[in-house]
Amino acid sequence: MKRRFWITVATGLVALLATALPLLAQVEEEVVWPNAESKANSDDWIRLHHNQIRQMRPKVLVLNFVNGLSSEEVQKRAERITNAIREGTRYHANQNPEAKPFLDYRIYKVVSITDPGQLSESQRLDGNSSLYPRVKDWKPGQPNFQYSALFSEAFAAYYKEKDPNDPSRMMSLDELVTRGKVHEVWIFAQQGTLGAPYPTVELKQAYDATLRKLKDKSTQAGVGALADVPFIGRSLRIAFFNSERGPGCAMETLGLSLESLAQSNAVPYFTRYFNEYAGFDFKTRFKAPFESFLKKPDGITFEFTDPDVLQYSVKGELYRIKNYYSMGGSVRFTPNSLRPFDINNREPVMSNIESYRMRNGQNGADKVERWSATRLAKYQTLANDCVGPWIVYWWQNMPGLDNKALDENDRPMKNWWPFLFY
Repeated sequence: MKRRFWITVATGLVALLATALPLLAQVEEEVVWPNAESKANSDDWIRLHHNQIRQMRPKVLVLNFVNGLSSEEVQKRAERITNAIREGTRYHANQNPEAKPFLDYRIYKVVSITDPGQLSESQRLDGNSSLYPRVKDWKPGQPNFQYSALFSEAFAAYYKEKDPNDPSRMMSLDELVTRGKVHEVWIFAQQGTLGAPYPTVELKQAYDATLRKLKDKSTQAGVGALADVPFIGRSLRIAFFNSERGPGCAMETLGLSLESLAQSNAVPYFTRYFNEYAGFDFKTRFKAPFESFLKKPDGITFEFTDPDVLQYSVKGELYRIKNYYSMGGSVRFTPNSLRPFDINNREPVMSNIESYRMRNGQNGADKVERWSATRLAKYQTLANDCVGPWIVYWWQNMPGLDNKALDENDRPMKNWWPFLFY
């Protein structure tokens, strides 16, 4: 009887191990960045393990310059943005509810760089702190933020991160980035009549067509050009969010940052496919006299006369593109937008946005379907201002984790999101 009992127990253990070992192996294969081998932006490890990474958890340093806005409130606002990013990086989540988020931003620290007491009327300056690093001799129409100050010893005192090798001193921003403690910086400030930072700035490590680093070469990859800070040897995006706007406007800013990264050609692979997805190739695809809706000459007007016919006018003369279909669209133009930032057009057009490079249609082409802005309704609460709902959906259809797209050589398309931290 005892022998039969132990045989039963042993058999059960064998069965349990047979079930558990594959699961354990699967857990070990879940490669996350940062990790013990790689912690910092632009590490070679990222490009060498690009295809194995299952999730990236970048740490963001949040700087609050708004007098009267508490750190607790800034934390909440930053988390709303991270929630929208998380949803936006769930590849094809509109079709697959089980899709996993690829970017899972973590708030490293909220640093309040504000005035302790009430300022006089002449000092209030749009509600931003007197510690806000303003550009000397600023002129209207220009950015009004001195980015070099963020890397200074004075600002290191605000960050309050002790140097582990010398606890008597605080680490500067470039040290925090190099050590992998910070991967991105978000600035919260008010945008009034006295200027503001650029939407984003970034000095990006440059790569060649094979995704190898170009030694000692960087390029401007932000929405604005960062002129007053030297390259620190690693990419670093610094984003500005207007404290009077919500997560949708923040997503719009980050969408514009993606477009700027593509135009910089810092990562040629990304540029090649992003420009195609965004529809920046009308001259090539349709032999049109303009690159895109975004880059058209003044005087050209558009109209969809049918879901698959785009009509445009040049100096009063009409032209038609038949068998037209939109690619993924851009920040300002959804597949059926006829003017910038129109995300409410319910008139359908043909688009392959949900099948980009999947080759799942007739004769090996992408499947093309009717598309209208009704597909954005589910994101209205998550990212409720500017063109936030569109950006979340737009991101979800970019090649992300476990995407089904193929490159021009019929090889699996790389996940685009790791390029942010190359």
